[in-house]
Amino acid sequence: MHEKTELSGLFILAPVPVVLVACAHEELGRNLLTIAWCGIDCSDPETVHVSIRPERHSYRMIAESGCFTVNMPTVEMTKAVDMCGVISGSDVLDSEGDKFDTVGLTAVPAKIVEAPLVAECPVNLECTVKNVIPVGVHHMFIGEVVAKHADKEVLTDGKLDFSKIPLITYVNGEYWSLGQSVGRYGFSKK
Repeated sequence: MHEKTELSGLFILAPVPVVLVACAHEELGRNLLTIAWCGIDCSDPETVHVSIRPERHSYRMIAESGCFTVNMPTVEMTKAVDMCGVISGSDVLDSEGDKFDTVGLTAVPAKIVEAPLVAECPVNLECTVKNVIPVGVHHMFIGEVVAKHADKEVLTDGKLDFSKIPLITYVNGEYWSLGQSVGRYGFSKK
């Protein structure tokens, strides 16, 4: 048996996905933020969540517009992803631009929701807000996935091929890339 010791500091669960969440607001324009506090909530209906502090610029935008997009960045985008996490959208607006322009990413219209997609991300989800749950310093936005998009280059036989998508994860203050598949659900029963 391995000897265990108690951990201190911020370590909850790792790794977690890193996503770019985009939003749009009639008065405040559009914004982009990096989120690692996110995940899948339900498979039917397809539902995901992103957790955001109420004082963040994007919080009001998502709460009032009722929508957001979840965009899955790749390792090549790590610098832009980090910039989206450390630059406030309200500061960028003061300089008469938006975060897309500041970090060099491209906003493209979504098919259903008002929030834009990030063109450089190979996978994008359009979400409508179903619920907001205060869970402490963060509030969890539960979003129903109303449309899904993927670059043709990351598909194999019509399905996402994650060997073609070098995703980013977040581990205790650091960005990590995913390696390779080590098994498939149910393989232990075969």
